Formats: sequence, structure tokens, C-alpha cells
Amino acid sequence: MVDDGLDLLKKDWKKREGSLPHFSYNEIYKLLWKRSSSIVKWIFIISIAEFLFWAALSIILSDKHQWEQIEALNMTTEVIVFSVISYLITFYFIFCFYKNYKRISVTDNIKLLIKNILKTRKTVKRYIGFVLISNAVLILFTLYKTITYHVANTVIENPETYEFDTTRWLILIGMTIGGLGIFLGLLWLFYRLIYGILLRRLNKNYKELKKLEV
Repeated sequence: MVDDGLDLLKKDWKKREGSLPHFSYNEIYKLLWKRSSSIVKWIFIISIAEFLFWAALSIILSDKHQWEQIEALNMTTEVIVFSVISYLITFYFIFCFYKNYKRISVTDNIKLLIKNILKTRKTVKRYIGFVLISNAVLILFTLYKTITYHVANTVIENPETYEFDTTRWLILIGMTIGGLGIFLGLLWLFYRLIYGILLRRLNKNYKELKKLEV
């Protein structure tokens, strides 16, 4: 409905003809501002909902058996430290989304609105980058600890038949990179789905505001 109203205002502002009511520059700006504020508000709300979803999933999956495996791999301290840092950084991004919303909700200047839209887009992209990088680091570290644990604790009765040559290492590395790439690709698509639509709408507002600025 807001998009339809904006298109109507744009047509009237540019053409100024027909029986359509005449709308001023300020009215078009206010509609763009209102729509931008609503989009950033939804980014903030979705970030909170997403955090609660992952937190609930983590609690559900964190059973006694999982912690026994973590302890066996000697990763207890690392997992706790990583979780604390990850939550703190996530809280920081949620706070940034909130600040972006508050800034845009009180903006009364077209240049400031454009600047705040650009800040919001950067914040979302950095947040998605953080999620992808942190997951990649955690997966690679867990894989490393798992391999070193099994190497140190596996008893080989006949070493000659258990030779881990270059070919096997290349296969392992290739499978690891391929599996990690698929996982991160799916994760990226997930975030593109939940944030991409809002970012595209925000980018459209940005382009329309740039036209008004000229």
C-alpha cells in the first residue's frame, strides 16, 4: 500500500497533470522517510527474533551427550569463550540496528536520511559477514580438534596399511572445503532471504531520495 502511494506521488510530482491531486516535495519526502523508518524497524525486530530462535535452538540441542563430546575433544573452554564473544557481538549488532531505527525515525533532513540508510545497509552486510565468518571459524576449529583427538587416541595395529598419504589428505581437504562451502552458501541464502527483501526496498528508497536531492 505504501509503495502504491509513493508511485502515485512520484507521478504527480513529475508530471503535474491530469486530475490527480498535487503533492509537494515535502509530502513525497515524508512518505519515503516513513517507509524507510518502517523497513529499519523491521530489520531490528527480525534481528531480535533471529537471535531468540538460534538461542532457543542452541539450548534445545545442548544436551549432556553433546557436552561430553566437547569435553572429550578438550574444547570446553574454547566453546564457552566463543559463545560469550559471539553473543556479545550479536548484541552489539542488535543495538546498532536499534540505533539506526531511532536515528531514521527522528530524521528531518534528506541528506541525513540518505546517510542513515547507507549506515543501515552497511550494518546489515557486516552482520551477515560476521555470522558467516564466525561459523566458518567454529567449524574449522572443531574439525581440527576432532582430527587431532582421533590421531592422538586411535591405536593403529598395522601402520603400514594405515598410511595417510598426500592423496588422502587432498581428498579430506577437498571434502572439507566443499562441505563448508555448501553450508555457508545455504546460510548466506537464508540471510539473503530474511534481510535481502528489506535491503532491496531500502535501496529503492535510497535511489528515490537521491533523485529528490538533485
